[in-house]
Amino acid sequence: MTKSTWPKLDDSTMLQRLTFPEGRVRMVLDTDTFNEVDDQFALAYALLSPEKIDLLAVTAAPFFNWNSVSPADGMEKSYKEILNIMQLMDVKNAPPVYKGSSQYMTSHTEPVPSEAADKIIDLALSSNEPLYVVAIGAITNVASAIAKCPEIIHNMVVVWLGPNAYWWPTQKIFNVSQDYQASSLIFDSGVPLVVLPCHGVASHLLTTPYEIDACLRGQNKLGTYFSDMFHGRFTRFGQNKMGWSKVLWDVAAIAWVLNEQWVPSMVRRTPVLNPGFTYSFDDSRHFYKEAIDIDRSLVYMDLFAKLRELPN
Repeated sequence: MTKSTWPKLDDSTMLQRLTFPEGRVRMVLDTDTFNEVDDQFALAYALLSPEKIDLLAVTAAPFFNWNSVSPADGMEKSYKEILNIMQLMDVKNAPPVYKGSSQYMTSHTEPVPSEAADKIIDLALSSNEPLYVVAIGAITNVASAIAKCPEIIHNMVVVWLGPNAYWWPTQKIFNVSQDYQASSLIFDSGVPLVVLPCHGVASHLLTTPYEIDACLRGQNKLGTYFSDMFHGRFTRFGQNKMGWSKVLWDVAAIAWVLNEQWVPSMVRRTPVLNPGFTYSFDDSRHFYKEAIDIDRSLVYMDLFAKLRELPN
């Protein structure tokens, strides 16, 4: 399917769909959970927020970096880590978990087959209520679902922790640059899209091993597990050095779903993602929404309080 033949939402419908959702939302979390340390927090946060989130499925996204030997290996490790987090939380009636793409997309017209993409399609078509697909990794699974069944854009909203702020000089950042075809498809497809920028917004979500230890270590199995991660289990970023801090990027996407006042956003015209991972702008394109700030204190107060409520 070419860019000119994507199904379209008119401006009025798009703006309505981009309005912050009232009440509980149907949601899928698409996550590269073993990539580093932030996805685990985001997954737990979503599971601990049933007042707003009806988490229908969790899907494992591919990743390829120092922590995997291939995108497929990254996806498999993420799948196992999702199950590990749920076990540590002793989740009752846990949402089903699906394996995602084993490789990246090669074009807009060639979706990567996976359980995850098929489940996103099924859930988007199964209700008149919009499906919120919160993607916090490479967006291959979501883009493949749209490429395979473009009409699902009429009944879904993609919330993506991926690019940098629109004014940032480059979009060459991990979740975007892993899969250019999938990333550019998300911008071109006309799907209602909310972007949580990494640099410029989520970058405010800094925390330290000392804070994690003080708030979470010893509170329960998951809290101690998170503390251990910050002391080196999954990171190589310089933990335990004086002054060192770590951004929990992916928490921003869950925070937006929970309370837009914590993560204010604005509507803009969707940029064009160029192959060199820069943006071009065209005021004739469809609308999207982009977060412009985040209240780090309110988000962490809510997250830590929920994590501490888990049983020992």
